[in-house]
Amino acid sequence: MSLLASTRALRHAAARAVATTGSRALATTTNILPPLTPSTSPTERSNDTNKDPASTEGPKKKKHLIFGNRGPSLQDFLNASNLKSLDPNAVKLDDTMLDDTPYLSVKGPRLGAGAKYFVEVYGCQMNVNDTEILMSIMNSAGYVKADDQDEADIVFLVTCAIRENAEAKIWNRLAELKRRKLGPMKDKAPLVGVLGCMAERLKDKLLDSDKMVDLVCGPDAYRSIPRLLSISETTRQGIANVMLSADETYADIVPVRIAPESFSAHLSIMRGCNNMCSFCVVPFTRGNERSRGFDSILQEVRQLSDQGIKEITLLGQNVNSYRDTSEDGIQLSSGVGAELSNAGFKTIYKRKDGGMRFTELLDRVSLIDPEMRIRFTSPHPKDFPTALLDLMASRPNICSQIHMPAQSGSTAVLSRMRRGYSKEAYLELVDTIRSTVPGVAISSDFITGFCGETEADHEDTMDLMRRVEYEMAYMFMYSRREGTHAGRRLQDDVPEDVKLKRLQDIIQIFHKGAESRFRARVGQPVGECVLVEGRSRRDKNRWVGRADGGYKVVFDDDLVLPSIEASLNPSVSGASKTAGRVPIKLGEYLHVITTSATSTSFQGKALARTTLNEFSRHQSNFLTRQPFQEIRTPLTTPSSPMVAGVGLGSIEMQS
Repeated sequence: MSLLASTRALRHAAARAVATTGSRALATTTNILPPLTPSTSPTERSNDTNKDPASTEGPKKKKHLIFGNRGPSLQDFLNASNLKSLDPNAVKLDDTMLDDTPYLSVKGPRLGAGAKYFVEVYGCQMNVNDTEILMSIMNSAGYVKADDQDEADIVFLVTCAIRENAEAKIWNRLAELKRRKLGPMKDKAPLVGVLGCMAERLKDKLLDSDKMVDLVCGPDAYRSIPRLLSISETTRQGIANVMLSADETYADIVPVRIAPESFSAHLSIMRGCNNMCSFCVVPFTRGNERSRGFDSILQEVRQLSDQGIKEITLLGQNVNSYRDTSEDGIQLSSGVGAELSNAGFKTIYKRKDGGMRFTELLDRVSLIDPEMRIRFTSPHPKDFPTALLDLMASRPNICSQIHMPAQSGSTAVLSRMRRGYSKEAYLELVDTIRSTVPGVAISSDFITGFCGETEADHEDTMDLMRRVEYEMAYMFMYSRREGTHAGRRLQDDVPEDVKLKRLQDIIQIFHKGAESRFRARVGQPVGECVLVEGRSRRDKNRWVGRADGGYKVVFDDDLVLPSIEASLNPSVSGASKTAGRVPIKLGEYLHVITTSATSTSFQGKALARTTLNEFSRHQSNFLTRQPFQEIRTPLTTPSSPMVAGVGLGSIEMQS
């Protein structure tokens, strides 16, 4: 058998081992076959692992299997070469690798059969959604979710790699799990799997460490986890599948909700990112952008509506760059929303034409259930065309909340970050958003101490924050990430104490601006439409809910009127405190008048139950001063999601 044939056999075996990933990329294996010596036969090789380490020359490298996108490794080539030159039975490699190798088995002792798994989630909402996908895959394979870590046969850590602190938490947690593996109950210690972005970024380090990691799996390879567990258990080797896929979206998997009692749910519509911001590791850990077909998204939204869900959040690393290029997506698209936010925005990559864009998808999603709120995160500022803003303004069930990460207020820093816009273009977009979507709440992300940031740059950022006055912001010191453009090409030259001081500066400015905006809303007669989410953590006798703008509102457990319209009836509103009133229930919308505010939340008084459409009419009534009964109500079932000449399924008004 030729060396080429041996190498092909290795490739073929690896490809079969990860066939369930659905990736187009070629898999590779590392350390599957240890190099042979003249005195070692294939049958003796399996016994070598039982020899005393002291009898070998030098330390033995921990063996593990890695499937990735990089093609066959040098070690694979050398393994095949050694096998051919030193083992006369090498011609049987095809049979050995493809039929008898334990790691191809899908019938490991823990595969299904009621084995229990436990999941710990770290990081963003995408990780929460990924966990729900993981749970569906595990349940389908016969595993059972454990309520407590101590019951679990497998513990998964779904990880984040966006900042150094996020990874430090995982290393500390692995140290805790390691102590359990080495303790008096080590025979009952679970397998440990590290999943998500950190797994993709640090695959070798995780398996080579002494943290006792058994399985490493990237975000695009969750389908292969049951098989990987079988391999790990059978071979007692660490194993990783970190293949990045060009098309994996898990569109055919129905997520198992982490909190089935909640009236809110998250729904992934796209994965990956093409923006290649210089500070960001996401394109390297989650791959290029690819979008789910719109039909599978609409089907899942309908299912959630049928389950009584009152609020969904559409998710994606760059959610508003959604582009369905399936046959239906291309044929049914009218091209609405394909342009950038304004002339001041550009992309580092060449944008492609065709396909259904985010504006058209959101239009269709919003029509499924007019009484189900819709949010989306996390968007990029470049992808807010006018049509998208007009749609948000026209639909009562699309929340008036926009997350618009600025990252910096300095045009020079933004250029080094490769964000594709200037401070001036960003501010112009803010003005457009606030003039188009009344009462919109804007949130943002900021990084202090990025490479080369000067005091003047920092002043520009503080100026931006003062001018915008965000309702919410996520603020962090710059954390260098290996493999990114900044990590390779730029110098992390801002001292840590300066980063920290600048972070404290922007946090103070944010709180001042948010408190100013919140206090301006206190006591407004129009009030807030609040979805009741549960009891307050600080006071179980009070309720907490979320307003349209995304901020929390806390209120007393009072009896309320059955509707806003009932409050206009003197015989009901002027009656006793109990007559004609109803108790507050979880998962319903309430009309709440705010009474006080901090920079992060409101206190208020609940007045009446309501619906999204009724509250929208109430807002119109307040603005136009028309009698409630005469307010023209929005159609809830437009004849077509796309209106000719307008480009959007704009909600018409009728008597």
